[in-house]
Amino acid sequence: MITGNVYDIMRFSTRDGPGIRTTVFLKGCPLSCWWCHNPESQSVAPQLMFRPNLCNQCLTCLSVCEAGAISASDGAVSTDLDKCTLCEACAEACYTGAREIVGREMTVEQVMAQVVRDTAFYDESGGGVTLSGGEPLLQRDFSLALLQACKARELHTAVDTSGFAPWQVLDSLRPYVDLFLYDLKLIDDARHRIFTGVSNKLILRNLQSLAERGHTIAVRVPIVPGINDDDETIRQIGTFAAALPRLSGVSLLPYHQAGVEKYRRLHQAYQLPDTRPPSDERMFEIAYILQGFGLQVKIG
Repeated sequence: MITGNVYDIMRFSTRDGPGIRTTVFLKGCPLSCWWCHNPESQSVAPQLMFRPNLCNQCLTCLSVCEAGAISASDGAVSTDLDKCTLCEACAEACYTGAREIVGREMTVEQVMAQVVRDTAFYDESGGGVTLSGGEPLLQRDFSLALLQACKARELHTAVDTSGFAPWQVLDSLRPYVDLFLYDLKLIDDARHRIFTGVSNKLILRNLQSLAERGHTIAVRVPIVPGINDDDETIRQIGTFAAALPRLSGVSLLPYHQAGVEKYRRLHQAYQLPDTRPPSDERMFEIAYILQGFGLQVKIG
């Protein structure tokens, strides 16, 4: 029985491909992008997320924690993550929802049981299922089994990916993928290493290989001020993207701070605390530059 690590299943999604979709978020990512707004997606392992604003200090969590990882002092409840065994006892006992274990092992059948509930909406809207993350390619066997199960039910499939995986992984999945939502962050390899932790050579090569084989691809570019929003970087992206056959378009995703609070809940440091979202004017300027390469561009 094939299982995978899932941290969320979002029904009625309209931002992860055409129509109304169910997006399955898989846990684990080989990149560590400074601007990542889903830090809970980075580790493959389950994690404890604590929302202090929901905690009413009933201390039930303290009484059920056999590892002694939870303590209370001066009106505040804290957790020693080195002691925490992720047994889920505190999350199960927390009736306010302040404590949550993010990520759980699921079978293909369990995921599909949720997916097929909205088949009528997929059919009506031209939607389907999107695998996202994290990085779906990191869980190759599980992603492949999910995609095969979707195609067996004639559902439209999309994969939202960074493209950072051996070509053999993409090659095994691509017969079952109708649309690739492909992240393109930086063309300069040295800068890509700094801000994501990995080289982009494999990413760019995989993107070219998919395009050359006739796959439908929508490139997504996160626009992060001070990192990739300068004219030179945008022109590099435009030059590369314009050379790709069958590119359905480029989506510009403005940087936002919606994930900052998640880092606090996970007791993690955020790399860009002082970075602000790009202005609407700058986003239009970037779109105009890319349109000059003959690309279809949308913002958001």
